[in-house]
Amino acid sequence: MKIFASLYTDEDIANLVATLLRARGLDVLTTIEAEMTGYSDQEQLAYAASEERCLLTHNRVDYERLHLSYIKTGQQHSGIIVTPQNNAYEIAQRVGIILNTLTADEVFNQILYV
Repeated sequence: MKIFASLYTDEDIANLVATLLRARGLDVLTTIEAEMTGYSDQEQLAYAASEERCLLTHNRVDYERLHLSYIKTGQQHSGIIVTPQNNAYEIAQRVGIILNTLTADEVFNQILYV
């Protein structure tokens, strides 16, 4: 059983957020590091799922739609965390709290709002 969810940040998440989350001991992969810049939201979620990473995004509307599509078609993902466009320190704090509270299994196939 995997305790902590690994993260994959969407293009709209500042690199500073990834740096701050790593400083908290979390496993974070950015879109740039994965060489996935410019891909569609659907491709981003599919990539995150294939890597067993929870996707972190500001894009609530598109990822809610994709989440519902996954549920309807029986597909699975490793979680989606939607955060408002606050400063990087606040985002990292909120995401850190969620990922220290919930296991990877509890985040699996869920959409969470922080």
